[in-house]
Amino acid sequence: MLFVILAGSGCSWLPEQVDKTRDWSATQLYEAAREEMRQKNYEKAIEYFETLEARYPFGKYAQQAQIEIAYAYYKFDEPDLAIAAADRFIKIYPRHPNVDYAWYLKGLTNYNRGKTFIDKYLPQDPSERDTFTMRAAYDDFDLLTQRYPNSVYASDSTQRMIYLRNNMAAYELHVADYYMRRKAYVAAANRGKYVIENFQRTPSVPLALVIMARAYRLLGADALANDTMQVLRMNYPEHPDLARLEAPGGYPDDQPPPFWKFW
Repeated sequence: MLFVILAGSGCSWLPEQVDKTRDWSATQLYEAAREEMRQKNYEKAIEYFETLEARYPFGKYAQQAQIEIAYAYYKFDEPDLAIAAADRFIKIYPRHPNVDYAWYLKGLTNYNRGKTFIDKYLPQDPSERDTFTMRAAYDDFDLLTQRYPNSVYASDSTQRMIYLRNNMAAYELHVADYYMRRKAYVAAANRGKYVIENFQRTPSVPLALVIMARAYRLLGADALANDTMQVLRMNYPEHPDLARLEAPGGYPDDQPPPFWKFW
C-alpha cells in the first residue's frame, strides 16, 4: 500500500522543470535566439525562434523570426524544414522587402542538399549526382533573378545557375557514356541530342556531338553521323576527337574512349 501511494504521488515530490523564458519579452527571445545563432548553437536558436513565434505571432519580431528560423534550419542541416519555413514566409509575406532572401535561401538549401562533412575531404564530382535537387535549386535562383533583378542576391544566383547548368549537362553525358559502354547506342544518341537542345553554350556540347556521331556510326546511320560531324567540325574545329571520328572506322566499338579524358 505504501508503495502504491508513493508511486502515485511520487511525481509531485520532484521539482518542477522551470521554463526560464516564461516571462521573457519578444525582444529578449529574439536577442537570445540571435546570440545562439552567433554561437552556432542552431538547435537552441530554433527553440527560441519557435517560442517567439508561438507567444508573439503578431509582434514586430514575428516576421523576422520566421525568415531567420529558415536560415537556422538550413545551418542545422534540416533542408526540408528550411525550405518549408522559407515557403511559409513567402506565402504569408509575398510583398516583404526581404522575400528575395527567402527565395535565395531556398535555392541555397537545394544547392547544398546532400553534401556531407566527408565531401570536404573526399569530394564527389557534382555532375555524377542526380539532377533533381540541382534542377530545384536552378529554378529557385531563376525565379529570384526574374522577379527581383535588382536584388543583392541576383548576381550570386546567376553564377550558381551557370554552375548548375553545366553540371546538369555533364550529368547527361555521364548517362550517355554509360549507354555507349553497354552498346545502347540509340539511348546514348538521344542523351547527346538532349544536351544539344537544352544546354547550349555549356562545355558539354562538343562531347555530346562526339557521342552522337559515334552512336550514329555504330548504328549504321551514316547520314546522321556525317551531319553531326559537320556541326562539330564547323563549331569546334580544334576538338581533339575530330580526327579520330573522321578516320576510317572511327572509334573501335569495343574500346570506347575513357570518359575522364574529356575533363
